[in-house]
Amino acid sequence: MADVHADIPFARRANAGPAVCDTPGLLDLFDARELLMTAAVPVIGSESVVLDDAAGRVLAEGTRAGLDLPGVDNSAMDGYALRRRELAEAPSGLPVTLRVPAGAGVTHLPEGGCARIFTGAPVPLGADTVVPQERVQLDEQGRIRVMGEVSHGANIRRRGEESRAGDELLAAGTRLDAAAIALLASQGIDGVRVRRRVRVALISTGDELIEPGQVWAPGQVYNSNGVMLRILLAQQSCEILDLGVTADTVADLGQCFARARDEADLVVCTGGVSVGEEDHVRPVLERLGGISFHGVAVKPGKPFTFGWLGPSVERGTPLIGLPGNPVASLVDWQLLALPFLQGRQGRNPRPLQRLLVTAGFSRPAPRGRRELLRVVLDGSEGITAVARLAGGQGSHMLGAASQADGYLIIDADTPVEEGHVYGYYPRAQFLE
Repeated sequence: MADVHADIPFARRANAGPAVCDTPGLLDLFDARELLMTAAVPVIGSESVVLDDAAGRVLAEGTRAGLDLPGVDNSAMDGYALRRRELAEAPSGLPVTLRVPAGAGVTHLPEGGCARIFTGAPVPLGADTVVPQERVQLDEQGRIRVMGEVSHGANIRRRGEESRAGDELLAAGTRLDAAAIALLASQGIDGVRVRRRVRVALISTGDELIEPGQVWAPGQVYNSNGVMLRILLAQQSCEILDLGVTADTVADLGQCFARARDEADLVVCTGGVSVGEEDHVRPVLERLGGISFHGVAVKPGKPFTFGWLGPSVERGTPLIGLPGNPVASLVDWQLLALPFLQGRQGRNPRPLQRLLVTAGFSRPAPRGRRELLRVVLDGSEGITAVARLAGGQGSHMLGAASQADGYLIIDADTPVEEGHVYGYYPRAQFLE
């Protein structure tokens, strides 16, 4: 069983009475996000992997530089290495007395001469400046003449200017992308210790659901949430335990939850989290564990549920219940579920990136809760980007979600007025 050690605010113990949250009303979107990040505890366990297998993994321990980087003073470009003083003292030009390609050893620059040097090559001892080849003329005697002023120390990458041996390269909790892996490789590191993958049980609920490729009949709905969440979990390098579609019965859902509780570090389910007669997630969750909170003041995404399966919040398996409507499920994943998962991975979720953009449309105020509008940015009218609606804003309308560059998050009871400035949250930040 997955191990959760943090006490979760607003948590209600199993068998603690009817399904009423201790928090009156709905949680504010950003309060709910903060609550989830506080509740997330990293999974236990790590493994060593080679760099080629490290993409998307999370460092279990910090890494330190074993070398100065660069290891020697080297040239930032193709050109000529020289002593600036000697250039000023040689009106007829400096002879080229040395050639230094990349990969050569460190040499000495003879007095009164210069070295033909290439990008990345070690700067000869005694040289204090590199002049780019574009500013040099070579005469028939093999002497160089420099056009324009020459700055002392120009175009030399100094030893250790990026890092010194012993410096921390990457902190524990860093998610390894291509640039981070390249940094490790530049130090000769060929493998790292990473946290084990978080195992996530994925459950879709609903008698109406069928899988893509099956023959559709009236009243049935293709399980787009399942496909979407498998991709989102894979992007976060999770191990996925896909339990498929579960029937809308207390018995079937209870059996599926029990398996997920015993085999996963986190349970993510979609559908069945509202308050209808066929929405069984909440009562089954209460019977097998407990609920921390249910309901967030956001549109779409109001029915979001967070709880646990098991004997207590400290020793249970956390469960995130997402709405059945696909856009509601997507935005709840991005803004609420994702930072919790990242905490389970041992990462420190970054603050949300928020920019200011001008609205290119007007819209009535959302009543009683924040609204996330799917928008595209239009930069054709000048320097300031203009946000335009990406399409229909219904919580079932994936077309706008698939086209959107990001979200305008509009405060409750605040209308959108064309030409006014609002907070914009780029969608790309939810892929990191």
